[in-house]
Formats: sequence, C-alpha cells, structure tokens
Amino acid sequence: MARILITSAIPYINGIKHLGNLVGSQLPADLFARYMRARGHEVMFICATDEHGTPAELAAAKAGKPVAEYCAEMHGVQAEIARGFRLSFDHFGRSSSPRNHALTQRFAGKLAENGLIREVSEKMIYSVDDGRFLPDRYVEGTCPNCGYDSARGDQCDNCTKQLDPTDLIHPRSTISGSTNLELRETKHLYLMQRSLRDKLEAWIDSKTDWPVLTTSIAKKWLNDGDGLQDRGITRDLNWGIPVKKGDQPWPGMEGKVFYVWFDAPIEYIAATAEWADANGLDDAAWERWWRTDKGAEDVTYYQFMGKDNVPFHTLSFPATILGSGEPWKLVDYLKSFNYLNYDGGQFSTSRGRGVFMDQALSILPSDYWRWWLLSHAPESSDAEFTWENFQGSVNKDLADVLGNLVSRVTKFATSKFGSTVPAGGQFGAMETALIADLGARIRDYEALMQAMEVRKAAAELRAIWVIGNEYLQAAAPWSVVKTDPEQAQAMIRLALNLIRVYAILSQPFIPDASAAMMQAMGSDDWTWPDDLPAAMRVLEPGQPFSVPENLFRKITDEERAEWQARFAGVRT
Repeated sequence: MARILITSAIPYINGIKHLGNLVGSQLPADLFARYMRARGHEVMFICATDEHGTPAELAAAKAGKPVAEYCAEMHGVQAEIARGFRLSFDHFGRSSSPRNHALTQRFAGKLAENGLIREVSEKMIYSVDDGRFLPDRYVEGTCPNCGYDSARGDQCDNCTKQLDPTDLIHPRSTISGSTNLELRETKHLYLMQRSLRDKLEAWIDSKTDWPVLTTSIAKKWLNDGDGLQDRGITRDLNWGIPVKKGDQPWPGMEGKVFYVWFDAPIEYIAATAEWADANGLDDAAWERWWRTDKGAEDVTYYQFMGKDNVPFHTLSFPATILGSGEPWKLVDYLKSFNYLNYDGGQFSTSRGRGVFMDQALSILPSDYWRWWLLSHAPESSDAEFTWENFQGSVNKDLADVLGNLVSRVTKFATSKFGSTVPAGGQFGAMETALIADLGARIRDYEALMQAMEVRKAAAELRAIWVIGNEYLQAAAPWSVVKTDPEQAQAMIRLALNLIRVYAILSQPFIPDASAAMMQAMGSDDWTWPDDLPAAMRVLEPGQPFSVPENLFRKITDEERAEWQARFAGVRT
C-alpha cells in the first residue's frame, strides 16, 4: 500500500467558480484520489479556499459585508458545491485559519534566518481620502495602451496588457472613487528567489516524468529574463496574515500582511494540520504527510492545477520550502492543465460568462458534468465546451452505452428469471473471450489512470462499456432463452456481474451512478477486479438484484437550446 498526498490548487474566495476552474484542478485531482483509494492506497486529498488579498476585500465590499464574514460565508458555499460535485476531499480548509497564520509566519522567520529576505523601499499610490496605500487592484483608471476607462492597476481587461497602478491615466480609488492620490514611500519584504536559482533548477531537472506543459512553463520562467525575480511577500492591506518572524514582531512591518501568493500554497500544509485538528489527532498525524523527518519520506505527492498556477508551484512555493532549510515534502508530480473555453469564447469569472458550478448542478446531476469535463479535459491543448458536444457525449456515452446496458440486462433478467441471479448453465466460449478481452482492457485502463492520462483513461473506460454491449448483441440472450434457457441464464449471470465490475471501474468518474449500479446488484463489495475471472463470479446464483432507476436520461434538443441561451449572458 502506497501513501499518496494529493493537493488541488485552492480556489479563490471571491465567488463561485466556473466549469473551467473545476476541470483545471479539483475534478481531475478527485478522479485520481478516488482511483488511488479504489486500489487500496492510503490517500490524503487536501483543498481549501484562498481567502486573502485584494480581491477578497473588494468582493466583501461589493457584498456590503465585513471581509471575515464574507469569507466564512463563501467558504461554506464553496464547500457545499464541492460536495454537490462529489469532490472527495479529506479536508477542505481555509487559508485564513490559525494554522496557516502560524505556519506562514514560521516560514517567513526561517527564510529571514537564512538570509533570504530583504527589505525594499518603494513608492506606492496612497489615497489621502481613504487614508491608506492602494494595492494594484484598488486603483482604476484609463489604460495607456487602448484607452479603456476601467483598467485595473495590474491589468487592462480590455486589451490584457499588464500594468502598474502608476501607468494608469486619471487613476482613482476603487474604494471611494477619490482621485486625491499621491505616491508615497513604503517598505516591503522580498523573498530573494534568485539566490535559490541553482537549487530550483536542479530540482526541476530531476523531474523527468513531469508533463511537457508543466516542465516547459517552469523552465521558461526559470530562464527568461523577467521570470525568476526576487518577489515581494508583503502588502499594505487590512485583511491577511500579520507580518511576523515566527511568533515575534517584525520591526518596521507593523500593520502589514503577507502577500496572498506567499501564504496560499502554505495552506496545503496548514489544511492537513486543520484535518488533524478536526479529527482530534495530534501533530504527528499531519506531519507524517509533510515532514520527511517525521515519516513523509515514503509519501508520493501529486499536485493538480491550471497552467497559470504552474510558475508559483514550480518556483515560488518550492523556493519557500527549499529556502526554509527544513525537511518539508516537495511535490513529486505536478499535473497541469490548459484552459477550457466556453462556446466560442472564454469562461470569465469577472464577466460572469459561462456555466458556473452552482448553475450546472441546478440543471443536471454531477455525474453528467464530471463525465463530460473529464473525458474532454484540456491536457495537451485548450479545449472548448459547446452545448452540442455536451449533449452528444451525455446521450451517446452515458445514456446509450452504459445506461442502456444496465437497463436492458436488469429488465430482461427480471422478466425472464425473476429478481435473483439465475443459476443455470455454464460460461461458454463467448463469455471466456469477453473476460479475456475485458481483463486486458482493465490493465490498459489502470496504466492510463496511474499516469494521469485523463482523456485517454475516459476513452478506455468507454471502450470497456462498449465491449459489454457488443457481447450482449452477439450473445443475444433474449433469443437464446427461447431455445436454450439454461445458457441464457449463464449469459445473464455474467452480465449482472459485469454491471458490478463496471460500477467499480467507473466510480472515479461517475460516483453516483456507480453507487446506484452497485446497490442494484445487491452488493457492497468494491474490491478492485485484479482477478477478473473471480470478479465475474462474485454475484452468486440466488443473489437478489433490482432494476435501478434510469441511470442517465437523454438531453433533448429543446433543453440544449434553452440552456445555451440562458448561459450566454452575464451572471449577476
């Protein structure tokens, strides 16, 4: 039994995420966690909400709530939606937790002890009327590049040009709208990442099995002139983790907080400590996942994220860990994803464009979305969600191939042999051939799941469903029952066992349907079919079974058109 640590990029707190966010991190991480558990491994699957930084303050102000209250409320909302999508986190934490406060301050103190923190004086925009410095997103104005009059201090949403607040024409405070702004000097802490370049390069070079997408982004940032830079780790904000060296004050940093990019990935560790706290366990319980001097040397650590998060997880977070000089676990395999686009354009949280996670669950159960998103995961290139493709995939893969097989077998078996597994006949040449073919395909499926080849694994699972249908078509028990009812019973006995095996294999992708299939077979034996001939005999003669509710219904053309129109506009 292996020990598998899995973290998904933590979603930002400012609102509900869209389907592109889901398939870029949390959902494939859940697929892998479910598969690893199914194979008998010990799994720790961690996620959290990312609650600090300017966007949290802005979202809270827009909602008219104190930021702490807003973040607590949105954490509850995101946790509930995650449960709706059957994301099987061992713990869904919060980056504002006391655990993350203490760990972030600890890392900062260790980095300072090792000479990797320097103080930098810089000029920032100060709002006289608001009485505070304004971080980049607290400043709006006219873009000097395209003339858009609502460009933010970090980027113009119209032309996508990267900006500094001082670049804006006619800048104004997003808090009060005041234009009474001036440049004032402030002091911040910088992590000296460039001092760690050789260590980072050696570590990245050692990861020869990483996906090309991950490695190419990491090396580009490492080697480009503007890539690996010393980076500020503090901000003049009210909401965040106070700047301290461990539990000691940091002279000159009073009233400042750590920058969100610095504290957010530390929450992976902190959330595991939160898991221990929530379960009444001591520190040893979480340290065995994260400290190589406390048992984590035999842990394999997998991270899942969209490609925009790769630089932080291959350079900045490793710089924090390596620079601390302490024996923390570094990621072993980083699975990154391209973008999922939406119906001829882009998903956009800020513009409310696309299907958001709560909306998706309001129109169809989670398995429909899980199957489409995973079987179309944007691995080798960007992918696109279209309603036509979604309808076609649901109707053909889920309803016609899998759902139809389960329905045909159980209804025919009940009508001809009653509601228990029939006892007659023996498996013949066709059944033996199916078991051999299925066994080979399961080994291929396992290899693809182990390698996190998500789309290929989904295609292989569909092929496994297809060969069951092909067997039924060729064996035709509904015809054989007229001439050789004993042999028809053997065929149906095999088919009922096949449904149970399909439930086990499909559970990482479509857990609700798999649970319904297993329940209909009257079984709770989720043992992985390593020995397939034995697995195809688990349901013995006389075992009760039932006809499940329709596993998957088809999406009509009218529904597709209505949803396409409904989600073309802007989410309020």
